Amino acid sequence: MLLTLPQQIRRRNHTIAILPWIGAAGLAAGVGIAYFLAAHLSLALLAEPDGVAVFWPASGIAAGLLIALGRDARWPVAAGVAAATIAANLMGDRDVAASVAFALCDAGEALLAAWLTERYFGYDFGSLRCVLGFLAAATIATAVSGIGGAAAYKLFHSPAVPVSTMWLHWFAADAVGMIAAGPLVITMREPPPRGEIFEGTAALTVLVVLTVAIVALPLARWETMGLAALVFPVLLWIAARYQPVFAAAAAFAQGLTIVWAITFRIGNFGDAVLPSGDRIVIAQTTIVGVALCAYVLAALFAERRRHAAAIEESEARLQEALKAGAVTAFEWNPRSGCSQRSENAEQILGRCAELSSAQFLDRIHPDDRTSFKTLVHRTCVDNPAYSATFRFMRPDGREVWLEETARGEFDAGGRFVRLKGLTRDITQRKRAEERQDLLIAELDHRVKNVLARVAVVAMHTRQGQRTIDEFVTALDGRLQSMSAAHALLSQSRWCGVGLTDLIRRQLAPYTTDANTTITGPDVMLTPAQTQALAMVIHELVTNAAKYGALSSPHGHVSVGWDLVGARNVTLTITWRELGGPPISPPLHTSYGSSLIRDLIPHELDGTVALTFPAEGACCTIAIRLERCEDASKVASESSDSALAVTPCAE
Repeated sequence: MLLTLPQQIRRRNHTIAILPWIGAAGLAAGVGIAYFLAAHLSLALLAEPDGVAVFWPASGIAAGLLIALGRDARWPVAAGVAAATIAANLMGDRDVAASVAFALCDAGEALLAAWLTERYFGYDFGSLRCVLGFLAAATIATAVSGIGGAAAYKLFHSPAVPVSTMWLHWFAADAVGMIAAGPLVITMREPPPRGEIFEGTAALTVLVVLTVAIVALPLARWETMGLAALVFPVLLWIAARYQPVFAAAAAFAQGLTIVWAITFRIGNFGDAVLPSGDRIVIAQTTIVGVALCAYVLAALFAERRRHAAAIEESEARLQEALKAGAVTAFEWNPRSGCSQRSENAEQILGRCAELSSAQFLDRIHPDDRTSFKTLVHRTCVDNPAYSATFRFMRPDGREVWLEETARGEFDAGGRFVRLKGLTRDITQRKRAEERQDLLIAELDHRVKNVLARVAVVAMHTRQGQRTIDEFVTALDGRLQSMSAAHALLSQSRWCGVGLTDLIRRQLAPYTTDANTTITGPDVMLTPAQTQALAMVIHELVTNAAKYGALSSPHGHVSVGWDLVGARNVTLTITWRELGGPPISPPLHTSYGSSLIRDLIPHELDGTVALTFPAEGACCTIAIRLERCEDASKVASESSDSALAVTPCAE
């Protein structure tokens, strides 16, 4: 199996290599068959005495396929066109040389038309520029190929016929065929939606029936014009309502009907009274006229549909942007007093988006109404714009802040004719500004409190110390205590601090699990209680570390608390030292002792009992707490609620 693997790989690569050639050959064969049938049909009607076909739709099929399939199909299509031309001419009365010459002219014509269209105009038949560009490319390509074709006829087929006559017949036949058939092939590149196929086919059927009636019936001239007047509304309906492929199909169907009538001498186009040349010219002119009318109408209506879709999409994007930005656009006519607002006006103004200017003014806050009216009345040629901020009362009773920016328009005489602008909901911004102002004021208040407390602590600490080093050490400890309390409050966004966390933070520098005991239920302290208790606990810890239980390896400190009362809850905290060196009451009251005894009653309206038995200091603190439901409310509220409790920190 491994020995045959290289052979399998080479065979597979060979198969892959020949697949494009198979596709190209199939395309060339298909194009050749279609071109041959169209060419064979055209050869049934020859102009005398030169023998040139008066209608050559095969040229349109070839050019249309080249444009629709793109550059990759260039050579397969050209080969199919050449082969089909040779076959069709050999089956007629042409020799090999003439057939080859005609094949080169037909293939070159299709290649030139496709190149000019792709290079300069594009193939979108929903654009008038592309339609006119294709007509110009078809005219140039058929005129150039007509030169070669006329020369070939002169040399190989009809040397007696003037070259100008042969060129004119070649040019007319190929141009009419390319204009009538090419757009249908090109527009089939993008099939219409399924919803249009049935309705469009029905309209095409009506159009073909009317066309056959006009062409086939031997009617008088005025009757023929009457039926023609019925055809135009149907053609207009097809061009206006459906994709351009239906208009191209209508033009091609009418062209085939006319060719059928003149070929078999049916109706007005087969009237023997008219010379053959005149009937051919009338047929060619009619085919080109109907095709131009259909293509131009289809392009104009397609452009209109695109423009309308673009406007709708732009309007939808604008409405989405206005809605996302809480902005509404408005236009006010000062003469009639009528105003128009964008669709999202109800989102901002409530159910009063259609209010007149007077009704709108009535809903502006009385304190802002006069200034707003003054700004509007001051609008003039020299001062056409204004910007106003005001409060507006919605129908649902909610007050919103609006910011309006507008610009007036004036006629040639300087008269005020229109006011256009934007109204923006800035309620959230105003609330944020108010909150920011409140936060700044509260921050200023807290900073002042902290600085005042630091100043008092520094002053009293200096009075009780004998050296600068002792002063620095004592002051640093007290400032660190205040800093720790502020850190805990910051972590909770000033919504309160747990008593357990506070005591552990204050005891942390001096204690371990072996020499401390902390017991008590969960209690949430307000910012004011946190700051005051932090300083008191710090003083107790400092005294214990210097003189009491924490100064001895065998000492022990216990801190416990309990809640007493159902409605008016009282928090009782007990600090007790055991196992330390014997102590005695101090002879002089220090700043630390004074702070312990006085700070709680002064700031929290509580009580403090500080005693110094020989076995160790004991301190009992009692403060009143808020009720449980109030405490839970404080803990659950946002930062605005936190600000409500911060005045207690004074």
